[in-house]
Amino acid sequence: MMQEELTESERVSSSSYKQKYVGLLSRFLVDTAYFLKTSPRYKSAKNFFYNLLENNAFVYKRYFDLFMMVLIFSSVIILIREVRHEINDFWAVFNNYIISVIFLIEYLLRFWVISDSSDIVIDQYERDEHLQRRFRTGHALFKIFLAKWNYVRSPAAIIDLLAIMPFFHELRLLRLFILFRVFKIFRYTQNMQYFGYILSHKKFELLTLLTFASVVVFVASVLIYVMESNNPNSPINTLFDAFYWSIVTISTVGYGDVTPVTSEGRTVAIVVIISGIAVISFATSIVVTAFTEKLDDIRENKILADVKGLKHFYLICGYGIVARQTASKLRRSGRNVVVLDTDHQRVKEAKENQLYALQLDAASLSSYQKMGLDFEKQVNAVILLGESDIANVYTALTLRSIDHNMRILSLLHDKRNRRKLQLAGVNHIVYSQELIGLLSKEYSGRPIAFETMSMLRAEESGTAMEEIVVNERIADNFKKVDDMHIRRHRLLLIGLSKVSAEGFLFNPPPETPLEKGDIMIVAGEHSMINEFRLFTHMRLR
Repeated sequence: MMQEELTESERVSSSSYKQKYVGLLSRFLVDTAYFLKTSPRYKSAKNFFYNLLENNAFVYKRYFDLFMMVLIFSSVIILIREVRHEINDFWAVFNNYIISVIFLIEYLLRFWVISDSSDIVIDQYERDEHLQRRFRTGHALFKIFLAKWNYVRSPAAIIDLLAIMPFFHELRLLRLFILFRVFKIFRYTQNMQYFGYILSHKKFELLTLLTFASVVVFVASVLIYVMESNNPNSPINTLFDAFYWSIVTISTVGYGDVTPVTSEGRTVAIVVIISGIAVISFATSIVVTAFTEKLDDIRENKILADVKGLKHFYLICGYGIVARQTASKLRRSGRNVVVLDTDHQRVKEAKENQLYALQLDAASLSSYQKMGLDFEKQVNAVILLGESDIANVYTALTLRSIDHNMRILSLLHDKRNRRKLQLAGVNHIVYSQELIGLLSKEYSGRPIAFETMSMLRAEESGTAMEEIVVNERIADNFKKVDDMHIRRHRLLLIGLSKVSAEGFLFNPPPETPLEKGDIMIVAGEHSMINEFRLFTHMRLR
């Protein structure tokens, strides 16, 4: 009786100890998860390594990919050299240790960034709290294990792991795993990633083809073995010989080193050869069809990648007549232009005009999320040239929800909508009827002046009208218009848009002060304008 009471007491004590340790582990997990989730340094480091390894738009990824490709090719060249020549100790250490350690670090970093364990723990903890039950530590750990396991068993991760094996170079067989490093090229070559992406969409057809080919090889191997193995003149004596012959025949390679000698065996060969032709034709059609179906996606992804790589560009929303002329002028002055339009034909026309064009809705937030732009650093200005004021208002509102400081210009179709565009956050509104009125008023009775303006607008004239924004540097160098000696540069100052006053000054007086934010409109030869731009940024004192 005493013994039973003691055992029961020990059982209770053991259970309480277990609960205590589980409670400590649970608390440690939750505290650690919240600490990591709220740590800016940890998040910054993880985001950096994630972008470096997985984000093709990250500026440093291309350098990292190039570095890894150099290591891979170096390793393979050393392996080839080592086959018939001795290599010195430096290259042996470099190949067996340094490269392997770098690959090991890369593998561990991918293992780390591929999933967020702190998110899993916090999600499980808050869900259990909401349901008023104890935190299920084992459930959270299993989810973490599952997320990591999904990465570990992926083909890319297996190749990464095999590429580290040469580290154990004392085992000579493991040195052959250097060849697996070649497969890592797939990670660092975007075109190969596209190829894999395309083929993955034809997985069912390719699996069907593989099954068919496997059945043909298996049946042909058995048949040819049965037909040929008892003939002393036949080179097919084992089941492996039969399997080798089947593979060579169905692939239409036909080395000729192993051939059937009996009539029955040759009959089997005829069937396998015909099946091989069918397999090759079917495989070719699958690949060609997959590429045809995904060709537009490939091109769009290529343009998206190119746009993400641009340092500065003008974003034009809508590609009508005005947009074509605006884009042409910007391109001729050396600026990059990106066009957004929902119409397929207009996007195609923009691409034919050597512009970056995407068939995206400029008024949709998801379009800009897909593009992944940094508006503050990349976009000089957004020019709204949609077919209606309503479309421009919606686009302006969407853009303002992304960035409050970006410069937005818009074409006004109906002057009654001016206030709506202003409320939507458009900085500069251009109403074509007003411009015509201003020009008519300024140059009425002066037909030569009109003709001059017409010549300036003509693309083939070799002249241009350009905007020069007076930034802080220019305003510091030049206090008034006369200080810039514009005529000495063989240019014509058409006018000045003052930031501190409404309206536009045609032919401003020489003593007009220059302020930061003013915009000068100058006309002249392209080369002269470019030279004048450089002059305005030179420190004069």
